[in-house]
Amino acid sequence: MFSLFDYAFAPTRIVVVSEERLQAAEREAKLERLKQVDARLQELREYRQSLAKELAPAKEEVKTDA
Repeated sequence: MFSLFDYAFAPTRIVVVSEERLQAAEREAKLERLKQVDARLQELREYRQSLAKELAPAKEEVKTDA
């Protein structure tokens, strides 16, 4: 069981990471985020196309009524 004393006086932990590994990890994170953005853009394009298809008949009806 841990107490507040253990938490406050626990030995510090030092993690050493090389600059190359850090840059590689940042690049991987950015690439993953880019994939997520591309996927979301594709979803939005498909949604826009479906809305445009739904509106297309309505536009034609308005033109014929005028």
